[in-house]
Amino acid sequence: MTSHAFRHPTRQADPAFRGGTRVRGTQQAAALSRVLADLSEFRSAKDIHGELRRRGEGIGLTTVYRHLQVLSQDGVVDALRDESGETLYRRCRTSTHHHHVTCRSCGHSVEVEGPAIERWAERVAAEADFTAINHTVEIFGLCRDCASA
Repeated sequence: MTSHAFRHPTRQADPAFRGGTRVRGTQQAAALSRVLADLSEFRSAKDIHGELRRRGEGIGLTTVYRHLQVLSQDGVVDALRDESGETLYRRCRTSTHHHHVTCRSCGHSVEVEGPAIERWAERVAAEADFTAINHTVEIFGLCRDCASA
């Protein structure tokens, strides 16, 4: 199974502007930040937009997508593609490079570090004559609760 995360490994020094999109200091950004703070699991941009609308926020879906993309690039938000290919987002819980193990039934996700994966990625890249690489690895399975149900 292939999965692609879009999390940038380092945070930008000044993420207020990125690609022409302002993501800090606006009411929309503040509302999005509040929703992300309340979410414990990965959610789609449409789900996040729906929660914003339920809270009475007049923010468009396109704006939500743009803000999430910038926040992901800045390392503030983790993004991963689920098994169906949909991108899901969650506030990043750590500033260090990490991966995720995600339950394909309930969506519960745990951040994990993988030193063996890091060494493997470096070796594979070196063998292919690549440098300055980055990578993502997402692991899907069943959490203990879903597996026992």
